[in-house]
Amino acid sequence: MEQSIHDAPVNASFVFCFAVFSVHSFTGTYGVNYGRIADNLPSPEGVVTLLKAAKIKNTRIYDANHEVLTALKGSGIEIIVGLGNEYLKEISIGEDRAMNWIKENVQPYLPGTKIVGIAVGNEILGATDVELWEALLPAAKNVYSALSRLNLEKTVEVSSPNSEAVFANSFPPSSCVFREDVLVYMKPLLQFFSQIGSPFYINAYPFLAYKNDPEHIDIRYALFEKNPGIYDAKTNLHYSNMFEAQVDAAYAALEKAGFGKMDVIVSETGWASRGDENEAGATVKNARTYNHNLRKLLAKKKGSPYRPKRVLKAYVFALFNENLKPGPTSERNFGLFKPDGSISYDIGFTGLKDSSATSSRLLSFKGVGAHHGWFISSYMLVLTASAASLLLILTS
Repeated sequence: MEQSIHDAPVNASFVFCFAVFSVHSFTGTYGVNYGRIADNLPSPEGVVTLLKAAKIKNTRIYDANHEVLTALKGSGIEIIVGLGNEYLKEISIGEDRAMNWIKENVQPYLPGTKIVGIAVGNEILGATDVELWEALLPAAKNVYSALSRLNLEKTVEVSSPNSEAVFANSFPPSSCVFREDVLVYMKPLLQFFSQIGSPFYINAYPFLAYKNDPEHIDIRYALFEKNPGIYDAKTNLHYSNMFEAQVDAAYAALEKAGFGKMDVIVSETGWASRGDENEAGATVKNARTYNHNLRKLLAKKKGSPYRPKRVLKAYVFALFNENLKPGPTSERNFGLFKPDGSISYDIGFTGLKDSSATSSRLLSFKGVGAHHGWFISSYMLVLTASAASLLLILTS
């Protein structure tokens, strides 16, 4: 039987191999989540073309799909793969199970495909399955141990994204603490991640906060627009947007748990462009405003009010609308792009023209090089810290 996570010490053999380093799993400040719960998406090769044209260098998927990993080979795009929640209990039992998974889903694709991280589970702590809470740390340790045996621990980061449900409260940011029932599991997990140099990943959604309480939250505050903001009396800091407040709430909770030096990276954030009648704020206009302003903020490469020297980094959710996702209408409408490769709204990516000929050629694109008679017209926007400028990508 596996040892209880509550009192499981860090394996003594780990201590010697732990080094003070961080795996560099994020280039720049902007990434996207490539969700695929849909039956109408472009081929993985077409998606890689889209990502490269948009100069997006960081992406996350929620599994380790072999077609996607093969398509990314040689692209230079860095990817975090997901070890799904359904595997956690099995992986937690023994290192050999983790080794088998890595040898099947990670090692064969390196170094051609830049797999820079494994997300062990998704939003486990704070959810309802306590058995998964217990399996999370042993699974993460086994994955790291297997990577170490393959000499990949400095190449592939081990992490686990969290939802806001791990916090007891987050307003004002300085008051944020982990839930007491979660902290029993979170603290040893953070201790482990601290030892191996992994950051704390949080899924931060001002959209969800606003949707749940539109009467008391200023939508301008949620959308990075001009507003009075909030004042945190304890830290004497002013917040002009909810995104930074959510990031600093995570920093405050980490500090109180004894991990004030750990970096925070936003593993998901975004805004729905459509929703049900009871989903306040889910409009194309608001989605465009949020994502446009978020890109501007991240492009500044600055920190948050509480951690000004820790550069803000975030993965936007999501690359595409996903028509098979369950739940409310908003769940199927977070995409920056529509399934045909055209933009959902304009935040700088021009996407494809509406021409069916152009669309079909991109979506079936199989990696033809720049001199093979293939043409992409008026395709993307390079966002610099100073200004946004359109860059036509032409291949002929």
